[in-house]
Amino acid sequence: MIRMVIADDHRMVREGIKSMLMKHADLEVVGEASNGEEAVGLVRATSPDLLLLDLRMPDMNGPEVSERVLSFAPTTKIVILTTYDSDADILPAIEAGANSYLLKDVRPAALADAIRDTMAGRTVLDSHAIQAVTVQLRRPPSRRQGLSAQELRVLRLAADGMTNRQIARSLFIGETTVKTYFTRIFAKLEVNDRTSAVARMMADHPDDMD
Repeated sequence: MIRMVIADDHRMVREGIKSMLMKHADLEVVGEASNGEEAVGLVRATSPDLLLLDLRMPDMNGPEVSERVLSFAPTTKIVILTTYDSDADILPAIEAGANSYLLKDVRPAALADAIRDTMAGRTVLDSHAIQAVTVQLRRPPSRRQGLSAQELRVLRLAADGMTNRQIARSLFIGETTVKTYFTRIFAKLEVNDRTSAVARMMADHPDDMD
Protein backbone atom coordinates (compact mmCIF):
# COMPACT_ATOMS: atom_id res chain seq x y z
CA MET A 1 0.00 0.00 0.00
CA ILE A 2 1.31 3.44 -0.96
CA ARG A 3 0.17 6.10 1.51
CA MET A 4 -0.09 9.62 0.09
CA VAL A 5 -0.84 13.22 0.99
CA ILE A 6 -2.33 15.41 -1.74
CA ALA A 7 -1.51 19.15 -1.63
CA ASP A 8 -3.38 21.51 -3.97
CA ASP A 9 -5.09 24.82 -3.24
CA HIS A 10 -8.12 23.94 -5.38
CA ARG A 11 -10.60 21.72 -3.56
CA MET A 12 -12.20 20.35 -6.72
CA VAL A 13 -8.79 19.36 -8.06
CA ARG A 14 -7.91 17.57 -4.81
CA GLU A 15 -11.20 15.71 -4.74
CA GLY A 16 -10.85 14.71 -8.38
CA ILE A 17 -7.33 13.40 -7.89
CA LYS A 18 -8.31 11.54 -4.71
CA SER A 19 -11.34 9.95 -6.37
CA MET A 20 -9.19 8.86 -9.28
CA LEU A 21 -6.42 7.39 -7.15
CA MET A 22 -8.67 5.62 -4.66
CA LYS A 23 -9.86 3.35 -7.48
CA HIS A 24 -6.50 1.60 -7.19
CA ALA A 25 -6.29 -0.92 -4.35
CA ASP A 26 -2.61 -0.23 -3.69
CA LEU A 27 -3.00 3.56 -3.35
CA GLU A 28 -4.32 5.29 -0.23
CA VAL A 29 -4.82 9.03 0.38
CA VAL A 30 -4.19 9.72 4.07
CA GLY A 31 -4.48 13.51 3.97
CA GLU A 32 -5.36 16.56 1.87
CA ALA A 33 -3.75 20.00 2.17
CA SER A 34 -4.89 23.29 0.67
CA ASN A 35 -1.58 25.14 1.16
CA GLY A 36 2.09 24.60 1.85
CA GLU A 37 1.96 24.87 5.63
CA GLU A 38 -0.84 22.32 5.77
CA ALA A 39 1.15 20.00 3.51
CA VAL A 40 4.20 20.17 5.77
CA GLY A 41 2.05 19.61 8.85
CA LEU A 42 0.26 16.63 7.34
CA VAL A 43 3.51 14.99 6.34
CA ARG A 44 4.72 15.39 9.93
CA ALA A 45 1.47 13.98 11.30
CA THR A 46 0.88 11.08 8.92
CA SER A 47 4.37 10.08 7.69
CA PRO A 48 3.16 9.27 4.16
CA ASP A 49 5.22 7.40 1.60
CA LEU A 50 4.61 10.08 -1.00
CA LEU A 51 3.53 13.72 -1.29
CA LEU A 52 1.59 14.63 -4.44
CA LEU A 53 2.29 18.34 -4.61
CA ASP A 54 0.97 21.29 -6.62
CA LEU A 55 3.67 23.70 -7.74
CA ARG A 56 2.07 27.03 -6.84
CA MET A 57 0.08 27.58 -3.66
CA PRO A 58 -0.77 30.70 -1.60
CA ASP A 59 1.85 30.55 1.15
CA MET A 60 4.69 28.32 -0.09
CA ASN A 61 5.52 27.05 -3.54
CA GLY A 62 6.35 23.47 -4.43
CA PRO A 63 10.15 23.76 -4.12
CA GLU A 64 9.84 25.40 -0.69
CA VAL A 65 7.47 22.70 0.53
CA SER A 66 9.76 20.01 -0.87
CA GLU A 67 12.79 21.37 0.96
CA ARG A 68 10.86 21.70 4.24
CA VAL A 69 9.49 18.16 3.99
CA LEU A 70 12.79 16.57 3.03
CA SER A 71 14.54 18.30 5.92
CA PHE A 72 12.65 16.12 8.41
CA ALA A 73 11.30 13.28 6.21
CA PRO A 74 14.12 12.54 3.75
CA THR A 75 12.63 9.24 2.59
CA THR A 76 9.31 10.77 1.54
CA LYS A 77 8.92 10.72 -2.23
CA ILE A 78 7.64 13.91 -3.88
CA VAL A 79 5.70 14.06 -7.13
CA ILE A 80 4.95 17.51 -8.54
CA LEU A 81 1.58 17.62 -10.33
CA THR A 82 1.01 21.00 -11.96
CA THR A 83 -0.15 22.95 -14.99
CA TYR A 84 3.16 24.84 -15.29
CA ASP A 85 5.71 23.58 -17.80
CA SER A 86 8.36 26.32 -18.12
CA ASP A 87 12.04 25.81 -17.29
CA ALA A 88 11.70 28.41 -14.52
CA ASP A 89 9.10 26.20 -12.83
CA ILE A 90 10.55 22.76 -13.54
CA LEU A 91 14.21 23.16 -12.63
CA PRO A 92 13.77 24.68 -9.13
CA ALA A 93 11.34 21.89 -8.24
CA ILE A 94 13.78 19.19 -9.27
CA GLU A 95 16.69 20.96 -7.57
CA ALA A 96 14.63 21.14 -4.37
CA GLY A 97 14.31 17.35 -4.32
CA ALA A 98 11.16 16.47 -6.26
CA ASN A 99 11.44 12.90 -7.54
CA SER A 100 9.00 13.25 -10.43
CA TYR A 101 7.34 16.09 -12.36
CA LEU A 102 4.02 15.66 -14.18
CA LEU A 103 1.41 17.90 -15.75
CA LYS A 104 -2.24 17.76 -14.74
CA ASP A 105 -3.34 16.58 -18.17
CA VAL A 106 -1.68 13.22 -17.46
CA ARG A 107 -3.96 10.24 -17.96
CA PRO A 108 -5.32 8.73 -14.71
CA ALA A 109 -3.70 5.35 -15.29
CA ALA A 110 -0.39 7.05 -16.16
CA LEU A 111 -0.50 9.05 -12.90
CA ALA A 112 -1.04 5.89 -10.87
CA ASP A 113 1.84 4.19 -12.68
CA ALA A 114 4.05 7.24 -12.15
CA ILE A 115 3.36 7.10 -8.41
CA ARG A 116 4.32 3.42 -8.33
CA ASP A 117 7.45 4.06 -10.41
CA THR A 118 8.47 6.92 -8.12
CA MET A 119 8.07 4.70 -5.06
CA ALA A 120 10.24 2.11 -6.80
CA GLY A 121 13.04 4.65 -7.07
CA ARG A 122 12.53 5.78 -10.64
CA THR A 123 12.15 9.38 -11.81
CA VAL A 124 9.13 10.13 -13.98
CA LEU A 125 9.22 13.37 -15.99
CA ASP A 126 6.76 14.99 -18.34
CA SER A 127 8.21 15.63 -21.80
CA HIS A 128 8.64 19.35 -20.99
CA ALA A 129 10.56 18.45 -17.84
CA ILE A 130 12.81 16.06 -19.75
CA GLN A 131 13.64 18.83 -22.22
CA ALA A 132 14.33 21.36 -19.44
CA VAL A 133 16.66 18.99 -17.61
CA THR A 134 18.46 18.03 -20.82
CA VAL A 135 19.06 21.67 -21.76
CA GLN A 136 20.29 22.45 -18.26
CA LEU A 137 22.77 19.57 -18.33
CA ARG A 138 24.17 20.79 -21.64
CA ARG A 139 24.86 24.29 -20.33
CA PRO A 140 28.37 25.19 -19.14
CA PRO A 141 28.68 25.06 -15.33
CA SER A 142 27.64 28.26 -13.57
CA ARG A 143 27.94 29.13 -9.92
CA ARG A 144 24.66 31.04 -10.07
CA GLN A 145 22.78 28.17 -11.68
CA GLY A 146 24.31 25.71 -9.25
CA LEU A 147 22.78 27.12 -6.06
CA SER A 148 19.18 26.31 -5.23
CA ALA A 149 16.81 28.92 -3.78
CA GLN A 150 17.19 27.45 -0.30
CA GLU A 151 20.98 27.35 -0.55
CA LEU A 152 20.94 31.04 -1.47
CA ARG A 153 18.76 31.77 1.58
CA VAL A 154 21.22 29.93 3.82
CA LEU A 155 24.12 31.87 2.32
CA ARG A 156 22.35 35.23 2.74
CA LEU A 157 21.71 34.50 6.42
CA ALA A 158 25.34 33.46 6.85
CA ALA A 159 26.33 36.78 5.29
CA ASP A 160 24.22 38.47 7.98
CA GLY A 161 26.37 36.76 10.60
CA MET A 162 23.93 34.08 11.72
CA THR A 163 25.17 30.82 13.23
CA ASN A 164 23.97 27.43 11.98
CA ARG A 165 21.49 27.26 14.86
CA GLN A 166 20.10 30.72 14.08
CA ILE A 167 19.81 29.87 10.38
CA ALA A 168 17.98 26.66 11.24
CA ARG A 169 15.47 28.52 13.41
CA SER A 170 14.98 31.23 10.80
CA LEU A 171 14.23 28.72 8.01
CA PHE A 172 12.36 26.21 10.22
CA ILE A 173 14.76 23.40 9.39
CA GLY A 174 17.15 21.27 11.41
CA GLU A 175 20.69 22.34 12.26
CA THR A 176 21.98 19.19 10.58
CA THR A 177 20.14 20.22 7.42
CA VAL A 178 21.89 23.60 7.50
CA LYS A 179 25.24 21.82 7.67
CA THR A 180 24.21 19.72 4.68
CA TYR A 181 23.35 22.86 2.73
CA PHE A 182 26.76 24.34 3.51
CA THR A 183 28.47 21.16 2.34
CA ARG A 184 26.64 21.46 -1.00
CA ILE A 185 27.37 25.20 -1.23
CA PHE A 186 31.08 24.69 -0.61
CA ALA A 187 31.24 21.99 -3.29
CA LYS A 188 29.36 24.08 -5.86
CA LEU A 189 31.35 27.24 -5.23
CA GLU A 190 34.64 25.34 -4.88
CA VAL A 191 35.47 26.84 -1.48
CA ASN A 192 36.22 25.40 1.96
CA ASP A 193 34.41 27.68 4.40
CA ARG A 194 31.41 29.95 4.72
CA THR A 195 33.43 33.17 4.64
CA SER A 196 34.88 32.22 1.27
CA ALA A 197 31.44 31.16 0.03
CA VAL A 198 29.89 34.50 0.96
CA ALA A 199 32.81 36.40 -0.56
CA ARG A 200 32.60 34.38 -3.79
CA MET A 201 28.88 35.00 -4.24
CA MET A 202 29.15 38.70 -3.34
CA ALA A 203 31.91 39.11 -5.89
CA ASP A 204 30.27 37.11 -8.68
CA HIS A 205 26.55 37.82 -8.08
CA PRO A 206 26.05 40.69 -5.61
CA ASP A 207 22.34 41.06 -6.53
CA ASP A 208 21.65 37.53 -5.28
CA MET A 209 22.99 38.41 -1.85
CA ASP A 210 20.67 41.38 -1.28
